[in-house]
Amino acid sequence: MMEKVRAGVVGVGHMGRYHVGVYSELFNVDLAGVVDRDLERARQVAGQYGTTAYGDPAELIGRVDVVSIAVPTAQHYDVARQFLEAGIHVLLEKPITTTLEEAQDLFRIAQERGVVLHVGHVERFNGAVQELKKIVTNPIFIECHRLGPYEPRVRDDGVVLDLMIHDIDIVLNLVGSPVASMHVVGSSVLGRREDLANVQMKFANGCLASITASRVTQNKVRSMAITQPDAYIFLNFTDQDIRVYRQASSEHVLSRTELRYKQESLIERIFVHRDNPLKSEIKHLLECATNGAPRAVSVDEELYSLQIALDILAQLARDR
Repeated sequence: MMEKVRAGVVGVGHMGRYHVGVYSELFNVDLAGVVDRDLERARQVAGQYGTTAYGDPAELIGRVDVVSIAVPTAQHYDVARQFLEAGIHVLLEKPITTTLEEAQDLFRIAQERGVVLHVGHVERFNGAVQELKKIVTNPIFIECHRLGPYEPRVRDDGVVLDLMIHDIDIVLNLVGSPVASMHVVGSSVLGRREDLANVQMKFANGCLASITASRVTQNKVRSMAITQPDAYIFLNFTDQDIRVYRQASSEHVLSRTELRYKQESLIERIFVHRDNPLKSEIKHLLECATNGAPRAVSVDEELYSLQIALDILAQLARDR
């Protein structure tokens, strides 16, 4: 009989609870414990899932093979380092750290200890994003919108590291070319960190991208539109729906009363396998940790996504 992987979760707030739920559903995993500084919260979650509650991350060391870390970003480096140095595989929620040097150090420790460090970019495992990679071959313009109302629970990160980083990561992966230049605008509406930001990127291969993120928009929008020479591809993240428009023709129709714009194109709807992206992500981590499966995204790509996000923040800080 195959031995179960012992897993734990550090930080059982909003995101951490999802990790706990997924581990508890996997037949090859033994949920060995949950940790939270708020011990009462840890006990409540542990009671719900039939596991043990701890107040200090160090108490999990020796009890787990794999750990998900969903603590505030400022604590990512210190908490992840403890586990990596102890030879434990780590899934660290995005953004990995607040500096590039800390991120590089964590990957260095992981390599030295022979363990896997994954960054929790859950959108990579969204079925629609997986399909997108198969259809996007030569993007010339990408436009992303990730907008929504304010979430009081997100206090540590501004909108760039909280929301925009998802789209930065997907766009960099789709374009596959270095960023040559960027123009950034943003503003703080509700607090000291940016709540609204837009970045325009030009890539070395000539592709352009415009990425907008907001947490002060009353309507929730999650979309990505990609223009390539032969197609316009529109992805709605919320319902994981992809439409591809091809062979479009358009004309202006002028009547006595109005000017109308008429467009005809072939529209394809792409079938998307709708699985739980977090479950897919955790399964991928376990495959890498137990069977040596190759990682979906290279360490260099992980670091580049963070570097671009930090460069955007630096530009915003200069413009204030």
